[in-house]
Amino acid sequence: MSPTPEPDEDDLDAIATPPPVFHVEQALLGALLLEPHRFRDVTGIAADSFSTAAHAALYSAISTLPPPDPDEHTKNTKWLDHVLTTARGQARALTAPYLHTLVQVCPWPRHAPAYARMVEAEHARRRLHKAAERLVRTVHDMSLPHPVQPVLDTADALTAVLDDIASRFPPHAGILPRTPAPPPAPTPDHAEAVEEEQLLLATATAHPANIESIRWLLPDDLTLPLHAGLWQCLNALARRGVPVDPVTVLWEAQQRGLFNGGGEPREVLRLLAEPAGSMEYWAERALKRSLLATAEHTGRHIQAYASDPANTPFQLVVGARRSLADISAVRTRWQHATKTDPPQRQRPTAPTRAGPPTTTAAHNARPTRATR
Repeated sequence: MSPTPEPDEDDLDAIATPPPVFHVEQALLGALLLEPHRFRDVTGIAADSFSTAAHAALYSAISTLPPPDPDEHTKNTKWLDHVLTTARGQARALTAPYLHTLVQVCPWPRHAPAYARMVEAEHARRRLHKAAERLVRTVHDMSLPHPVQPVLDTADALTAVLDDIASRFPPHAGILPRTPAPPPAPTPDHAEAVEEEQLLLATATAHPANIESIRWLLPDDLTLPLHAGLWQCLNALARRGVPVDPVTVLWEAQQRGLFNGGGEPREVLRLLAEPAGSMEYWAERALKRSLLATAEHTGRHIQAYASDPANTPFQLVVGARRSLADISAVRTRWQHATKTDPPQRQRPTAPTRAGPPTTTAAHNARPTRATR
């Protein structure tokens, strides 16, 4: 190969404790450098599938340059020189010795398709993690005056990424990630939420005839267990058609054990006796908060899945879909509450794909639903 400058601080040889995919990428690139004709057997990946800029640059060069004559390739390094020169346009730290290293660390060039499948799997994990991270970031974007629709749009983008991954790695029934769910994040506007929920409960007590019209609000949408229990009490009384006032709600709460944890009946009476504004308004505010909290927890849950290298792509698809189902459920109720039409979205058809199986066996796990 042509002489190259000495390695600098960005030399890939200096990377400390690289992850397994780094070595997989080295093996794949080594196979393609040693036997370029193997490139036609590699499918499902592109330059951006690689974890480092240098590896991406090398793959891009290999995929764009005309392959060499096999006999000539065994006699000289002209094609390798062209690959190095082309790749260095995007990754200055690449050196001729590093290309020699890639060739030397490749166990079997004929295993290139299997290596490519591993690279594809790890790229899927990174894509899913990035999409979930974007969802959480959108939830917390204070520049959005009306965050619900942008959050739902970002959730749709995450779903599209997941659909693409599923088309490449069709999930097996019953295989769930074993990664524990992260704890729910605290409500940033907790005091405001508590106050608004109190107004909702008091206004519903004063106008019980309107409770029927907001059945789309569920107890779990409220931030405090006491508030959720009182909302259940109000709905139960309204369904039975019995008188509703602070005293009847208090008695229903006692029958349901809401004071077993040390609640104060007098405080509940005071809370229910101070209605203000529109019940529909406070209910929609509570549902909005629940939707954003659900989106954040879903994003953090999928991030946790994607951050766990023990999860296969099959497990990521199953676990992420179950988590996204929580957003779909609250989205449906939001659309009913705000009288908005659901968007029409077509799922992509899974293409027929032939490829070597993954080398990591999926973990058997007990099916559990992700909860918020």
